[in-house]
Amino acid sequence: MLARFRRAGLWPMLRKEFIQLRRDRLTLAMVVVLPAVQLLLFGYAIRTEVRNLPTVVLDESQSSESRALIDVMRNTGNFRVIGSVASRAEVRRVIERGEASAAVIIPPDFAANLKRGRSATAQIVVDAADPMAASAAISGAALAGAARSSAILAQRTGGQPPLEVRVRPWYNPGMRSEAYIVPGVIGVLLSITSLVVMSLAVVRERERGTLEQLVVTPLGRTSLLLGKVLPFVAVGYVQMTVVLVLGKLVFDIPVRGSLLLLYLIAGAFITANLGIGLLISTAVKSQVQATQLGYFVMLPNILLSGFMFPRESMPEIAQWIGLVLPLTYFLTVLRGILLKSASLSAIWPETLALVTMATVLFSLSVLRFRKTVE
Repeated sequence: MLARFRRAGLWPMLRKEFIQLRRDRLTLAMVVVLPAVQLLLFGYAIRTEVRNLPTVVLDESQSSESRALIDVMRNTGNFRVIGSVASRAEVRRVIERGEASAAVIIPPDFAANLKRGRSATAQIVVDAADPMAASAAISGAALAGAARSSAILAQRTGGQPPLEVRVRPWYNPGMRSEAYIVPGVIGVLLSITSLVVMSLAVVRERERGTLEQLVVTPLGRTSLLLGKVLPFVAVGYVQMTVVLVLGKLVFDIPVRGSLLLLYLIAGAFITANLGIGLLISTAVKSQVQATQLGYFVMLPNILLSGFMFPRESMPEIAQWIGLVLPLTYFLTVLRGILLKSASLSAIWPETLALVTMATVLFSLSVLRFRKTVE
């Protein structure tokens, strides 16, 4: 049977393809190794449940009763207390800047009401721009309120419910998922277009034989690559405008902040992704390899950036990986400007990160590109 198969006309072609695949180590690694790496990474990193929301505390009561409530809330696992604030204005500032996702506010009369047998009230302010985080905060508040009420009732002989924890969602009071997803779609579309399409740029010229014409031109490497990048920057702005308009008309997505600021920062984000695409294009030898490697980079961009799954629920190593992805920072910018009316003073760390990434990635692409033909 084996001998008959080897005599068939198909055998020489199969043998040739397997030999070629074995010699093409980059493609072989993409086919065999990269899926295994992605499975382990995403299977370990992706969590749909939201835990450990970064939370600040405004304790105006400064009593043992208020501290007991904070301890109960921490023990639910839904809240991770990262510090205290001194005023409601500071609560707004830390949530607007994304430093915290929730804030526990305990009023001055909290302990006095409990000691007099009255019902005491505490408030949790939550950044509802992320509906999953808001749902986790509501669930945690209910658990904490019920647990602390039971403990207090055990020391009493009846009466009205001693404690109520109210949740106040900010920025997206209706907790509409589209208000969270649609701004993220802008970043994802820009990433896909910029990264995948640009990853084919140089290698396509090489395969078509037009790279020789570029090599003999008097243009420098920087001018040549800028000529390739700038049209795709314009395409990115067109895509962004289309999604913004449709998001407003179809899904009633709010635009509370400065569009001019958003478009300026988007330029750095688009350039950073184009830089990644150019790096890929200068590293591979075929369009197939460029496409495979481009999508390998895109998956972490989508899954670990906070577009689909909250980064707070991911293991620490996955959060560190997310910090090297441009989309992680641009999602904060998008949701901050569109939903929270954030100013540059609130999102300057993300802006600085995007500008730095754009500069470094494009510079590396220029350094790697050689005006030579192999």
